[in-house]
Amino acid sequence: MTASITEALQAALPAERFSTSEDVLAAYAVDQGPVLEHWLPAAVVWAESIEDVQAVMRLASRHGVPVVCRGAGTGVSGGAHATPDCLVLSLERMNRILEIHPEDEVARVEAGVINADLNAAAAEYGLMYAPDPASYKLSTIGGNIATNAGGLRCAKYGVTRESVLGLDVVLADGSLIRTGRRTFKGVAGYDLTGLFVGSEGTLGVVVGATLRLRYLPTDVHTIAAFFPEVTTAAAGVLAVGKARVQPAIMELLDANTLVQLDEEQGSDLRQRGGALLLIQTDGFGAEIEAGIIRTVLRQLGATVTTEVSEEAVRLVELRRHSRGAEVDDVFRVGEDVAVPRSRLVHYIAELERIAAERGVGLKVVAHAGDGNLHPTFWVPAGETDKVPVLDAALDESIEVGLALGGTITGEHGVGQYKLRWLPLEQREEVLELQRGVKELFDPQGLLNPGKALPERVEPQAS
Repeated sequence: MTASITEALQAALPAERFSTSEDVLAAYAVDQGPVLEHWLPAAVVWAESIEDVQAVMRLASRHGVPVVCRGAGTGVSGGAHATPDCLVLSLERMNRILEIHPEDEVARVEAGVINADLNAAAAEYGLMYAPDPASYKLSTIGGNIATNAGGLRCAKYGVTRESVLGLDVVLADGSLIRTGRRTFKGVAGYDLTGLFVGSEGTLGVVVGATLRLRYLPTDVHTIAAFFPEVTTAAAGVLAVGKARVQPAIMELLDANTLVQLDEEQGSDLRQRGGALLLIQTDGFGAEIEAGIIRTVLRQLGATVTTEVSEEAVRLVELRRHSRGAEVDDVFRVGEDVAVPRSRLVHYIAELERIAAERGVGLKVVAHAGDGNLHPTFWVPAGETDKVPVLDAALDESIEVGLALGGTITGEHGVGQYKLRWLPLEQREEVLELQRGVKELFDPQGLLNPGKALPERVEPQAS
């Protein structure tokens, strides 16, 4: 099969648009998520146009070859890991911003456009693209759409789905469809755009998007509030909500995260408190809202930055990198649970209990404004006897989050890594409906197999 698909690629595409070189295959075989099974793809293809994508999907359909789509490879759930004998279809060269229409507050882009590049282009018109995942300087819009990515500004502007108006999608048979619209409102037909957002490349290949832009804020105020410990800081999130103020950013960092930042940046954050809330307000009312927030947090015992703080702005940027440079492996696992905001304090207390009882390390960062936490558990590298304990802590943290009304993934996607937990959150009849949707769009099961949705378990013959 590998030989036949390679010959077909040679006939259909210029030589510079695909590779079977072993070093290239290895580089494109995985994203930044944990690797459960390591496979090299049969080939890597770099599409430069919609027609290229259509040609690849027609070939894949004809030869029965799986296709794994890829943007920048910044995903952390294994959604872009290669599967056996697959083609890795990279959209990174499809990186044109096709249109920015400032009056309509709309942009049209190809899937490989970098999030930060779109924001830089939109800023020239006094606009911004709101979703800002931590990888925004590297990650592509197509990848953000595939996982319904979030980011720091989710508290006010929502996740990627809230900014996607329409999509250009190449289906499994190579046909091209366009979903959605360029208006902010529209309820004609089923919401296929919303269906593709977050589908992790399992229903079609997103090749272009029509995106809603927002006004670049006229004023921004950033607050750093240090608390004695993390549960009090989490209570501060609820207190701000009760004051009926809507921050653009509300991030929480616990003591171990502050220690790590101090080690990496030479700062003294841990000496100033046991937890940090970073809050940003924006727009014409930013100053007034910031004043209300400062008062509320001081009443809870926080040490709050003064009215203008360059340090607080710098800390927001540090927060974007607070998971650290380490990559998750068997000795270190980070997760993406979201819980109702009213359960935030309780969930953090439960995470601390789990870590203490099982004797593993823990640090917690959170998009606290929308209840999305990124707890990281670890054991010392090389201590393989403790890996089962680490896995047990992770499993328990998922189960507790679900018991509190939460979800196994707030913004990273299910990918390959979280498949084992999805049946804990969704009943079998719901999973079966989703399998039916998958089979409708991808009857041969070629698009990103083994990701996002667990396979049907056939009953054993008696």
